[in-house]
Amino acid sequence: MSFRVRLPETGEAFDADDLESVLRSALIAGVKLPSDCRQGACGTCRIRLLEGTVEYDEEPMALSPEEMAEGFALACQARPTSDLAIALASTALAEPARHAAVVKGLRPFSRDVFHLELEVPEADYLPGQYMKVHLGDGATKNFSMASPPRGGTVDFHVRRIAGGRFTDAMLPALTAGDTLDVELPLGTFFLRRQDYRPLLMVATGTGIAPIKSILESLLDDPDCPPVALYWGMRTAADLYLHDEIQAWSGRLSEFRYVPVLSRADGVWTGRRGHVQQAVAEDFDDLSACAIYLCGSPDMIGEARKIFPARGASMAHCYADGFHFQHPETTAKTTERGAPVPAA
Repeated sequence: MSFRVRLPETGEAFDADDLESVLRSALIAGVKLPSDCRQGACGTCRIRLLEGTVEYDEEPMALSPEEMAEGFALACQARPTSDLAIALASTALAEPARHAAVVKGLRPFSRDVFHLELEVPEADYLPGQYMKVHLGDGATKNFSMASPPRGGTVDFHVRRIAGGRFTDAMLPALTAGDTLDVELPLGTFFLRRQDYRPLLMVATGTGIAPIKSILESLLDDPDCPPVALYWGMRTAADLYLHDEIQAWSGRLSEFRYVPVLSRADGVWTGRRGHVQQAVAEDFDDLSACAIYLCGSPDMIGEARKIFPARGASMAHCYADGFHFQHPETTAKTTERGAPVPAA
């Protein structure tokens, strides 16, 4: 059975088969909806149902029951059960464009995370968004910008994956002056300044990269809201930005930084366990916060289950789930910027 899907904000409409996801039907009809993993893990394709209903074959990881109750859906997994009117999570984003990015520098941050600096003179993006590296045969790799826009120089945090075509084979061979075929900006993870709420930023692994981009855009900003940052890693040696983040104190409003280690040694005197549990322990009431979750899909999924019990508004919760395909998977699958797992 076919249903009609309308986007009142843009005036677009398309037919959607009840056996296909809303996203796939939109793509077939030539209507562009934001998407990334297309597996229900990242939340990039989140839409709001203004009219109508949808169903899922199984509950998607990146959408909580509370979000469903508030009318949110994931276009990549939702199948229509009636005519729909939908709103996108964001509008008026810059159109993605292909660029020849010039390598300016590459150095290790830690034992398995590298700092890659690219020159992209015409880069136009919002802090928190990501780029896609095209590898030449349809394969791609995605990496979040780790710096705010600043004259065309863009930083990235790249985790080495053993056996990975890009991170293990191509990356070490890059030298200054080499070029990469990149596409940006992509993604709907970025600061919603209109929220006017205290910021709760929760990251695991290299999920710190887009959050760093967002927070650096707020340094010394008199309108910066209060900021709490929780960063989950395995060991203290993995906290490759620890000193830099501490230096943000005094430059962000009421800044609080809490590193949380899941495999800490006996020397570590800070927080232990999982980062989402540390947040739940520290906040009795999350109702006033705008919440940004980035990194492990497992962390994001659990946070979306436990934070509503602390009053968190799912309408003010934004997430970017990092996921990766193992090297033996098909070359045309998309691989997201490689987090360091929280556990």
